[in-house]
Amino acid sequence: MPVEVFGPGYAFLPKEDLLGFEEIVRLVRVMVGLGVGKVRLTGGEPLLRRGLEDLVAMIAAVDGVEDLAMTTNGVLLAHHAEGLALAGLKRVTVSLDALDPEIFARMNGVGARVDRVLAGVDAARVFGLPVKVNAVIQRGVNEGEILPMARWAKERGVDLRFIEYMDVGESNGWEMGEVVSGEEILGILRSEFSLDVREEAYRGEVAAHWRHADGSAEIGLIRSVTRPFCRDCQRLRLSADGKLFTCLFSAHGHDIRGVLRGGFPDEAMREVVSAIWQAREDRYSEERGGVQRAKAEMSYLGG
Repeated sequence: MPVEVFGPGYAFLPKEDLLGFEEIVRLVRVMVGLGVGKVRLTGGEPLLRRGLEDLVAMIAAVDGVEDLAMTTNGVLLAHHAEGLALAGLKRVTVSLDALDPEIFARMNGVGARVDRVLAGVDAARVFGLPVKVNAVIQRGVNEGEILPMARWAKERGVDLRFIEYMDVGESNGWEMGEVVSGEEILGILRSEFSLDVREEAYRGEVAAHWRHADGSAEIGLIRSVTRPFCRDCQRLRLSADGKLFTCLFSAHGHDIRGVLRGGFPDEAMREVVSAIWQAREDRYSEERGGVQRAKAEMSYLGG
């Protein structure tokens, strides 16, 4: 959540404009009826939501939810890890773009300390939560962190995914020249590590994976810029204020809050969600460079 946007004078949404836990869980039930089995809580930063452990427990209790995960910046994770694990969270992904404190502070932009994130990773593992780490690589900023992060993750048995720097939102000043391609990242990794290809676990898996030859951990590459995967994308995003987005690069979502609060039965809601999904035509990553459109910020949509 960039400080230049969310500074002291920022007017946050009033509480009544946010979906309540019961509304979120009801929508999860509706989507499970349409075949959804995986739910991920993301952000902004989900651990800023008061009572998040209660929401985790409520979603975990929904029959048909097979996998319940969370993506977090990790700053508050050490404090919440035990409660999240007890509530039924299955795994956690931590965003960590550098181990070097100065580079980390530069990239997160809000003065967060890397030692707090690392403590959160350790705490999650202590309480039995499998951890993945996501690292966005930006040329001229943190490409020198690729090997140190890979060493750190391998030593701890933590799966690590490198993400090509993407043009999400309008505020990051993205330029193509700042992208370190997945192939370049893989070449840097193979200069030190012996890696074996791991086959795709399911259709729509966003990362390509390699295993360390000794079986200690996996390394993944998310290559939305150089190898778009729009055609197999299976993700539907729900914003905190009740909008459904069929693409990370969308500018506008479909308002579902009015349906949730309009007294409609679950079957009617199921029809609305199904119609939104079936009508989707998003393929921004395939069109990149040939299309110009406004895009919602990552701090609003999450990953």
